[in-house]
Amino acid sequence: MPGTPSQDENPSAGTSPAGTSRGGTSGGAGSRGGAQRGGAQRTEEPRPVTPGGELSRAGTPQARAPQAAWDELVTTALLGTDRRALPDALLGSGKEAPVALLDAAAEQTVRRRAGLRPAAAVALPEPAAGDPRPPVPPAARRRLATLLTDQPGTGGGGRRGAAPDLMELLPQWLALANAWGYGAPPELLPALLNAARGRTDLRPQALTFAGPRALWLARLNPDWKFALRSAPGGGMALPPPEEKAKVRQFWEEGLFAERVALLTALRAHDAEAARELLVTTWATERAEDRLMFLDSLRTGLSAADEPFLEKALTDRSRNVRSTAAELLSALPESALAGRMASRAASYVAVDHVASVPTLMVEAPHACDAGMERDGVVPKPPTGRGERSWWLGQLVEAAPLTAWPARLGNRTPAEIVALPVADGWRDELHAAWCRAAVRQRDAVWSRALLGAPASPDAAGPGAVSLAERSKLLAALPADERSEWVAGFVAAHGLSEAFQLLAVCAVPWTGPLGQAVVDALNIARDAGSYPWSFSGVMGLAERCLDPSEAVRLEALTAIPDEPENASPGAGGYWAEAFQRLVTTLRLRAAIRDELPPPT
Repeated sequence: MPGTPSQDENPSAGTSPAGTSRGGTSGGAGSRGGAQRGGAQRTEEPRPVTPGGELSRAGTPQARAPQAAWDELVTTALLGTDRRALPDALLGSGKEAPVALLDAAAEQTVRRRAGLRPAAAVALPEPAAGDPRPPVPPAARRRLATLLTDQPGTGGGGRRGAAPDLMELLPQWLALANAWGYGAPPELLPALLNAARGRTDLRPQALTFAGPRALWLARLNPDWKFALRSAPGGGMALPPPEEKAKVRQFWEEGLFAERVALLTALRAHDAEAARELLVTTWATERAEDRLMFLDSLRTGLSAADEPFLEKALTDRSRNVRSTAAELLSALPESALAGRMASRAASYVAVDHVASVPTLMVEAPHACDAGMERDGVVPKPPTGRGERSWWLGQLVEAAPLTAWPARLGNRTPAEIVALPVADGWRDELHAAWCRAAVRQRDAVWSRALLGAPASPDAAGPGAVSLAERSKLLAALPADERSEWVAGFVAAHGLSEAFQLLAVCAVPWTGPLGQAVVDALNIARDAGSYPWSFSGVMGLAERCLDPSEAVRLEALTAIPDEPENASPGAGGYWAEAFQRLVTTLRLRAAIRDELPPPT
């Protein structure tokens, strides 16, 4: 009845004689002073309070203990009732200490919730921007849902089994959908963002496919904030490059990440305008900011940037000076490239007196101020000699086009083939490799790579497979694949993983055939496929799906040779079954994602 609530409903049961709350400051029912039911406040006549702090119903004392403070309950629960005594309000309840504590916490929770006033509704978010791209076909949408939810099958004993790894097919599905310009199904965006959250390699393709709705969702869920970080300006709309006044204001008032995004976007649209914008505030920027801004000039780098970069060579920051020197060295006609070519040429020459023309190297004995200004780091890393360190930097920064005239009008291949005296070969060739990669010089890259079937797998110029993989990147895609196919045919797969990773996808017919033939040779030899798991994974992603027909014959368990590893035949059969199934799935994905009409 109104005015006579039951003991459990009494919202004032936790107040002290002074009227202060004994339930903490959490907004519980005991802190209201009056009863609250259904969010409305009603007042009651003050009631007698017993000396112990208990309310009475009709002026008679109650036997019930006052409510314990929420903070006391939490502290006791964290420490345990064995280490901390129950609050005074719970003593004498007749229950075991843990039970009394939990009952009091449950009661207090109800009181706290019942005593809250309804809050005003927050404003609804603005609707997400529309996505004008065509939706994916129904079959492709169902396939995407499967790729986002299904897990790869595994066999016993840690074996992968014959089931394909569907998550490895997701990047290829996204790449194809983005290539045709499809938009993401809205209902699958949460699953797509969750997948991209756990795999950084998936994010660029996933966010491109998700479109503007990904940013809208990321503002509502902190788990998806990576989408905002990946978007230009952290998800903010950048001013159009044509609106110069707004661009200037954004540049002067924006946060650092927003300014980097603006400069990068403007550089791709109008390289000269971006450089002029950077010049306006260059002198007042922090050193670490200048370094990031300078790095954006890699996009659209041209001779027009040389005057600004030359001034940056005198910057207070060594890192800024080094970056400016690196950019200038990528411009073969720049003054810095000329200075480096002159220095490097003075330390490398052909000895015509020897019975066989030989390259003679005389490394610099000091790093002078001019070398430092042009980006040469004077102090070598641990384990490197000073002279070889300085020589390598000079040769790396010198334009490769200057060497033929300096070394007897020889071609790059002839230069690389020359013997090098006094053990300087590896140092000199490594510097030329770095120069070829930096300058994207295909002629020198071919010379340093050498023939793929050469006995030395490291090559005539490159001293490691890692260097060879970088040099391959400077070659056209078809030539790259042809070279790697020859390498696999000559040396097998044990050293080919890094080289295969730089080839265009899908692999060309000759490269795919070379890889399959090498896998078949390893299978016939009775080796365990675990040694080739990396190459097998690449094959699942990179082989042309049409290879599935030719691979069908390899899915049967072979007769194991006498010296084969026990059970290797079964493992190979599973590996090839998985490869065939994956290739067929990729073919189905390609058929389900045709160009939009």
